[in-house]
Amino acid sequence: MKLILLALIQSALLCAGQMFMKLALKAMGAAAWSWSFVVSQLTNWWWLACGVSFTAAGLLWMYILKHWAFSQAYPLSSLAYVFGMIAAMFVFHEHIAWTQWLGILLIMAGCYFVAN
Repeated sequence: MKLILLALIQSALLCAGQMFMKLALKAMGAAAWSWSFVVSQLTNWWWLACGVSFTAAGLLWMYILKHWAFSQAYPLSSLAYVFGMIAAMFVFHEHIAWTQWLGILLIMAGCYFVAN
C-alpha cells in the first residue's frame, strides 16, 4: 500500500512538472537571441515550478527504486498518464474522447494487477 501511495505522489509530481512546462512555454512567447528574452525566461516562474516538480519527482523515484522491486515500481509510473488526462481536461480545457478514457481505465486496471 505504501508503494501505491508513493507512486501516486511521484506520478502527480511528474504530471505537475509537465503542466508547468506547458504553462511556461505558453508564457514564453517567441524565442529570440536577445538579453531581454533571457531575462524574461529567468523571471518566468512557471520554469521554477517545473524544475521543483521534476526534482521532487526524481528524488521520490530514487527512494521508490531503492526500496521496491523494479518490476512493481516501474509499471506504477504509468499513473502519470491518468493525472495527465485529468490535467488536460481541467487545467487546459481539452476534450477527452471516450477511447482515451478507456485507455486510462486499462492503465488503472494494469496498475491494480501489478500492485497485487
